[in-house]
Amino acid sequence: MSTLADRGEGPVLSALAGNGLWLDVGTLVIHLRTDVPLLASALCDVYRHFPFQPQGDWADLHVNVRSHRRLLMPWRPQVEFICDGSRPFEPFPADTPLPMFEWGANWLIGMRLHHRLLLHAGVLARGDRALVMPAVPGAGKSTLTAALAHSGWRLLSDEFGAIDMQTGEVWPLLKPPVLKNQSIGVIRDFAPSAVLGRVYPATRKGDVAHVAPPADAVAARHRPARPFAIVLPHWQRGAQARLEPVTPALACSALAYNAFNYRVCGLDGFRVVARLSREVPAWQLTYSDLPDAIQCLDALFARTAGVADGAVGAFGSQPAPAR
Repeated sequence: MSTLADRGEGPVLSALAGNGLWLDVGTLVIHLRTDVPLLASALCDVYRHFPFQPQGDWADLHVNVRSHRRLLMPWRPQVEFICDGSRPFEPFPADTPLPMFEWGANWLIGMRLHHRLLLHAGVLARGDRALVMPAVPGAGKSTLTAALAHSGWRLLSDEFGAIDMQTGEVWPLLKPPVLKNQSIGVIRDFAPSAVLGRVYPATRKGDVAHVAPPADAVAARHRPARPFAIVLPHWQRGAQARLEPVTPALACSALAYNAFNYRVCGLDGFRVVARLSREVPAWQLTYSDLPDAIQCLDALFARTAGVADGAVGAFGSQPAPAR
C-alpha cells in the first residue's frame, strides 16, 4: 500500500477534500477531511509513512478541519475544528492547521477512548518490552521520546500510553511527537535523520514542530508491548544522568496523577495502576544530556531483560524484584 509521502500533496489534498483519509494510528482510526492545502502538505511530512487510505469501513473519530473567515475581519483567515457537527474550540489562525488538528484530535482521544487507561506518557519498546515514561509537561518527556525513537527504540506514543486493562499491554497510539521551543533545535542536532515538519511560531504553546514517526514504528503500529520499566523523566540543567529507584507507592501515585481518564475508568483504572506499580519496577531518570540518558536506559533494558522474560501472564506472572 502506498504512503502519504508516496502519493504527494496533490492526491492527498484531493482525497481529504472529498471523502477524506482514514489515518490508522494503531489503537484507533481517525477519519479526517479538510479543504486546507497547508494541512495536506503537513500531513505528507509528519504522517509520511502512514498508508494512504481514501476509504475505510470504520473510524473512531470523524474530524473536519476547514477554512473559516470571520465576517468582521475577513482579511484574517482561520481554520476551525469540527467533530460530529460540533465546534469544541475557537478557530485557529489559518497558518496553523496542523497544531489545531493534533491538539483537537488529542482532546477527543482523551475524552472518548475509555476502554484503555490513557497515561500522559512517552512509550517506546525494544522487541515486545515497553518503556513507559509518564511525566508532567516540562519534564523533557517529548524530547527524550523523540531521541529514543531515533536511537534503536520503537516508538509507540509520545502523548498517550494506552494500557489494555485486561492484559496490561501498551498499545501503540502513534501520532507525531511534538517538540516545543529549544527542543526543536536539540532534536535537529541530535538526530539529523529525523523528519521534522515546519515550525509553527508563537502558538499557544510557544514554537512547536512535529516529528514524523519512523517507518518501522508505523509498520508495527498494531503490535503491543508489555511494560518492563516505568521511568519518570526529569530534565535538569547540568545534571549527570542517573537512575534512582522509585518505590511502588510513588510509582502508583505518578501513574494515577498522569492518567487522563483515571477517574472515568474508576475501579478498573485503580486496579491497572496498582498492578503496574506493584509488578513493574520504576525509576526516576534525572538528566541533561540526551546521549547519557539514552545510555542509562539502554543499560536498564539490558539488565532487566531476564525479569521481562519472566513476565508472561496478565501484567506479568511474577512481581518486580525487591529494591
